[in-house]
Amino acid sequence: MKNVVVVGSQWGDEGKGKIVDWLSSQADIVVRFQGGHNAGHTLVIDEKVFKLRLLPSGIVRQGKISILGNGVVIDPWALLDEIKEIKKQGIDVNPENFMISESSSLILPFHQEMDEIREDAAGVSKIGTTRRGIGPCYEDKVGRRAIRVMDLRSESNLNDRLENVLQHHNAIRKGLKKKIFKKIDLKKRLLKIAPEILKFAQPVWLKLDLYKKERKKILYEGAQGILLDNDHGTYPYVTSSNTVPAMAATGSGSSPETIGYILGITKAYTTRVGSGPFPTELKNKIGENLGRRGKEFGTVTARKRRCGWFDGVLVRQTIKISGINGIALTKLDVLDDLDEIKMCIGYELDGKKLDYLPAVSEEQFKIKPIYQSFPGWKTKTQGIRILKDLPENAKKYIYALEDFVGAKVSSISTSPEREDTILIEDPFKI
Repeated sequence: MKNVVVVGSQWGDEGKGKIVDWLSSQADIVVRFQGGHNAGHTLVIDEKVFKLRLLPSGIVRQGKISILGNGVVIDPWALLDEIKEIKKQGIDVNPENFMISESSSLILPFHQEMDEIREDAAGVSKIGTTRRGIGPCYEDKVGRRAIRVMDLRSESNLNDRLENVLQHHNAIRKGLKKKIFKKIDLKKRLLKIAPEILKFAQPVWLKLDLYKKERKKILYEGAQGILLDNDHGTYPYVTSSNTVPAMAATGSGSSPETIGYILGITKAYTTRVGSGPFPTELKNKIGENLGRRGKEFGTVTARKRRCGWFDGVLVRQTIKISGINGIALTKLDVLDDLDEIKMCIGYELDGKKLDYLPAVSEEQFKIKPIYQSFPGWKTKTQGIRILKDLPENAKKYIYALEDFVGAKVSSISTSPEREDTILIEDPFKI
């Protein structure tokens, strides 16, 4: 038996929700280990749509335990609202099936405001954040001034912690001529919701150690994608956390040996939300067609995604960085009506060929993709569940993609429905 980590191998939005839902039907425990409510997973179960932001995908299934690890930053009000929303859809959320690490940092109102202030001030240089306060909260965590879930247990402790963090933020706000936050008002708001949050708080690291000894199947659910990793992504156009599989251990309190199989969710083309370099972006009718057929709008923000050809160089790079064992190829059916399909197999920069993405942002914007072309299959693949039933040209494209990136295609998704999946290799049964 192997525990499984699911991560996005591109810039996020690869279709992790469906794959995680399918895997969570086999898992006992589902753990989110980084990010915040900027991530969005859409699940379609029996034609019922669930849109999750903070809650792990396992929450929609009975008998599963869902966990937010210490690496997740939590907006407590957003979390409680999400719990209310999903309860209206008939899903029960209680301390028996959901827990939060007591060490998780809290996103507070001034974090969101600071996010907005910075983005607005950046103008054309803006990062393209979701303006939900994720980055400023992680900054406070690293700066050792964050308010954590455990701080809600004691009013005197909360008072001291707020004094510390507001001393920092109010000084900045004064300099920006913004209204300062009053400690007493914020403390009242936090104490009011404290009982609702604390009933889910647990020493998650201890719980996971117990589950491991009981040989429970654990699914670690990543948010965003590896190309948004704070260290390994297209910096500075990245998220504020590490999104690589290694973070599953750090962000949950599990040992690295707990991780068994790393599954990289990979879209059959490429998309990106917000600013930043995108070598294979298509600013033409083909790109518009991919966006329309793929319904490329953010689950959380509804922002339109930029679309382009599959970038094999980038996915090969993220596979090497992350140790991905297999990829789940999604949205193959979106390519069904194309006459020609292209895959990026290299870059050109100032007349020189490269087989990797350079680290310098300026160079990332300048590189030009080198493509390999494939004939389209011009027939419907939507709903196909057996590999041999795919058109020959579709199989040729998949095999070429698999060979170039250096990882096995373990499954192929042919629609948003969970059942419309060609299963080649089950990560939990290897």
